[in-house]
Amino acid sequence: MLYLVALLSHCLPLAMGQYDICKSWVTTDDGPSWEFYACQPKAMRMKDYVTVRVDPAGITCGDPPERFCTHENPYLCSDECDASNPDLAHPPKLMFDSEDDGLATYWQSVTWRRYPEPLLANITLSWNKSIELTDDIVITFEYGRPTIMILEKSLDNGRTWHPYQYYADDCMEAFSMPARRVRDLSTTSANRVLCTEEYSRWAGSKKEKTVRFEVRDRFAIFAGPDLKNMDNLYTRLESAKGLKDFFTVTDLRMRLLRPALGGTYVQRENLYKYFYAVSNIEVTGRCKCNLHANLCTFKEGSLQCECEHNTTGQDCGKCKKNFRSRSWRAGSYLPLPNGSPNACAAAGSAFGNCECYGHSNRCSYIDFLNVVTCVSCKHNTRGQHCQHCRLGFYRNSSAELDDENVCIECNCNQIGSMHDRCNETGYCECKEGATGPKCDDCLPNYYWRQGCFPNVCDDELLLCQNGGTCYQNQRCICPVGFKGVLCQQSRCEADKKDCDGASSTRSSLGAVLLGVLALQLHGWGDL
Repeated sequence: MLYLVALLSHCLPLAMGQYDICKSWVTTDDGPSWEFYACQPKAMRMKDYVTVRVDPAGITCGDPPERFCTHENPYLCSDECDASNPDLAHPPKLMFDSEDDGLATYWQSVTWRRYPEPLLANITLSWNKSIELTDDIVITFEYGRPTIMILEKSLDNGRTWHPYQYYADDCMEAFSMPARRVRDLSTTSANRVLCTEEYSRWAGSKKEKTVRFEVRDRFAIFAGPDLKNMDNLYTRLESAKGLKDFFTVTDLRMRLLRPALGGTYVQRENLYKYFYAVSNIEVTGRCKCNLHANLCTFKEGSLQCECEHNTTGQDCGKCKKNFRSRSWRAGSYLPLPNGSPNACAAAGSAFGNCECYGHSNRCSYIDFLNVVTCVSCKHNTRGQHCQHCRLGFYRNSSAELDDENVCIECNCNQIGSMHDRCNETGYCECKEGATGPKCDDCLPNYYWRQGCFPNVCDDELLLCQNGGTCYQNQRCICPVGFKGVLCQQSRCEADKKDCDGASSTRSSLGAVLLGVLALQLHGWGDL
């Protein structure tokens, strides 16, 4: 009970504050209306909503069962890990359970039985939601803290990872970094990634179990050691580049690189005393709602902001439909004390309720038509409300109307299509013989040659005649004496001069032969 009271008082300055109300109903000379404020949810224990993954496969002890011992009793190896026995198993879920009667329950890795191969383990915590840390991350190890480990963070649900802090008994040897302490950082280096030796050296005491990522010490650089000057911290979070993102995560990963050694070198004759064991992980934070919500609830398997200020989305990261007259913006801590809500709003009364679906930032009133229209539609949209696609683009059926990728380029083939426009399904209007969504293919009995042309011949339906052969469906190669598209014409029939010339040649040749024969006969007569 005393521990719970201490924990609540420890987190109180960060959980409370002036940013717990999003709006209030006020009355002015113009009548009653909502007045909006920047707001954020209260801090809570984020381990209650986390999913955990431990890898590589087989790193958790108990399959097969094995013995282990401790550094305090290195040769009394009577303890056993057996995944098939609930009383002897150490699964990952025991890092987050409640420990009744002071009895520690913990996840445990296999022992270092494969030394000198490194004993490596990753513990990944995922929320499927952006959260903002408000207090220290505290990891409790049983039987000794690792001598080398890295804490990493992700801002994109585990797609990319970045180092958060390095831990080693010798930072220079392990990471080629000098050892530093967070409390020695300055206002310009509060978000520096450093290596610390404070939590890795062997202390020889069972009380030395925790490894910390010091959020409060970094906050204290701006808010003072007791975190009383929170206004200064909020101002810095808003104005210092990258500082707010530094305390924002979607996932955390602990890379355990070398277990506790007991203050000495690895004793190869007894490898059963080297392993990792984690009994508790405390992560305190709040849902990141971009200062547009003061409530965050667990629904459908994940945390969801209860968005205000006409915003929507898991992180209140966009404006509601009909409230997109200007681009979405996160709320701001400034000016103090209530900040700026930067609420989404419908178009002003001068132009009526004009919806541009986020593709235009301004509207125009056309007097003689008495209509309001969006001006300078972006993202390849057009129309009074930017609800249509420009010529040469078509609607992306898988995207909402307010999506930046709502219009997709037609990409019609310039040779095969009539023009660069397409219908609402993305199909282009094709020239004769062309086909396909982009008119870049030919219909049957057509061939492509910088456009689609009908086949002259083929080997099945349009056979070349008189022994001609079909060449790539484009023309018949005719034998000597024939011509025509299909070699259907005799050259003599086509051109009588050719035939007459051939007859004259044949007659002349006959006359010569007859003359020679006559001379020979005449000569023979004289003899």
